[in-house]
Amino acid sequence: MNKIPITVVVSVKNEALNLPSCLDKLKRFDQIVVVDSGSTDDTTTIAAEMGAEVLQFQWNGKFPKKRNWTLQNGDLRHEWILFLDADEFVTEEFVNEVAIKTLDPNYNGFTIQFENYFMGRKLKYGYGFQKSALFKKSKGAYEKIEEDLWSHLDMEVHEHPIIEGKVGVIKSKVVHKDFKNLEHYIAKHNAYSSWEAQRYLQLKKSKNELLSFNQKIKYGLLNTGLLPAVYFIGAYFLKLGFLDGKEGFYLARFKSHYFFQIQTKVNSIKNNIN
Repeated sequence: MNKIPITVVVSVKNEALNLPSCLDKLKRFDQIVVVDSGSTDDTTTIAAEMGAEVLQFQWNGKFPKKRNWTLQNGDLRHEWILFLDADEFVTEEFVNEVAIKTLDPNYNGFTIQFENYFMGRKLKYGYGFQKSALFKKSKGAYEKIEEDLWSHLDMEVHEHPIIEGKVGVIKSKVVHKDFKNLEHYIAKHNAYSSWEAQRYLQLKKSKNELLSFNQKIKYGLLNTGLLPAVYFIGAYFLKLGFLDGKEGFYLARFKSHYFFQIQTKVNSIKNNIN
């Protein structure tokens, strides 16, 4: 079978639990690059044994972070780049659609949609999750945020790609299913909320016209103090999250608390400054 001329970049750190399932489903793509941030488990061994190229990335606290660094420094053989995390698993339907749609010269990128799992259960309701993680390397890069003095995350997590030209949508979904435990989920989002609090305060100082529509809504509601309640009502009631049982409630509650964490951390930082 001819390989699909796309380079898949999988960003990792200590992903021995998720990585085998992720890589196993990428066999039809011509190049798989795993970019590691000094894992202390078997992540890099698994990647090498499964035929992936392994790059080591050590962040110096400045631009670029992991994905932009890979775009700038990696030996990426193909124009089309698909960025995945280790807990994101492609399906046969997704791969087939990508193989066809990336042949269309009118598009420089595509938005990917996700089928979300939480605490082992597939969620059918609540807010959907998507990101523009498939684009031509000559036409896109992740946004640059001036964060040298405060960021503690070495990878673009909430930064979105800036893509020149037309961006389409891949209708077939990628499975988002983390095999790590709930403690990991809570710790990860605690770190993310600290980043978002700093990011919010930075945006208050300087206007950023590159914010996505969803980001503008999020930061606008954060400014009012209503974001945690608005998110929970929207996800659990308006988007029918209650039909996903207790897992639907837990996720809506955790995400609502995530936004509450951002709000309280913003106030804490302001108080320390003042």
